[in-house]
Amino acid sequence: MSKAYETIKVERDEDILWITLNRPHRLNALNDVMMEELYDALMTAERDPSIRCVVITGEGDRAFSAGADITAFPKATPVTAEAFSRYGQEVFSFIERMSKPVIAAINGFALGGGLELALACDFRIAAEHAELGQPEINLGLIPGWGGTQRLARIVGIARAKELVMLGDRIKADEALKIGLVNKVVPYDNLRDEARKLAKKLCDLPPIAVRYAKLAINFGSQAPLEAGLRIESAFMGLTFSTEDLKEGVEAFMMRRKPHFKGR
Repeated sequence: MSKAYETIKVERDEDILWITLNRPHRLNALNDVMMEELYDALMTAERDPSIRCVVITGEGDRAFSAGADITAFPKATPVTAEAFSRYGQEVFSFIERMSKPVIAAINGFALGGGLELALACDFRIAAEHAELGQPEINLGLIPGWGGTQRLARIVGIARAKELVMLGDRIKADEALKIGLVNKVVPYDNLRDEARKLAKKLCDLPPIAVRYAKLAINFGSQAPLEAGLRIESAFMGLTFSTEDLKEGVEAFMMRRKPHFKGR
């Protein structure tokens, strides 16, 4: 990917695409341009079959993203604010719909929209000094990019109400305890840990990984019986893939499988 962006950086690392939010002077706050560029990079990754995993992180050691850029708030109207909310929801929901797994490498503050971005990702690895929260209530508003919905689904309604209605930040170790992040590591190890997880995902059968992601993401939003039907449909589809044949043959022959995504 050679496209030049203004507010993000993209880097190809074998079959991994790294997307770095790159406004460190604003704690990587998300503005209109960054949201559009992030969406573009994600769509490009989705269309590229050679990319098997995406990692999103922030530039520097202070912030993953401190949230939406509030300098634009004074000019907003109810109509433009609702449109901004819907667009952010569209971008983050695209992450959930992607066929590739997406990892958030949280290198510092993940607040407001920054946490909402991380919530849309499939895995969250946080540096030890990271702080996470939905502080919008302190400004007189509520999360608008999925925070009231995804947070409750991930940590439960009681914890979600604490974070959203009180607006408190929590440290990385507390986020790990409540299941908000998958792992906490020293900052110096964050990139290596994210890459290690990404490479593990890349070595797995891409079609099965895609179906597992979609079955979990969308089945969890449906009644149990409907979710089970979704699971059965996706499981059945895996039987049409060459990767299934390769996986079974490798297991029987006690060798490492080589999945091609077919």
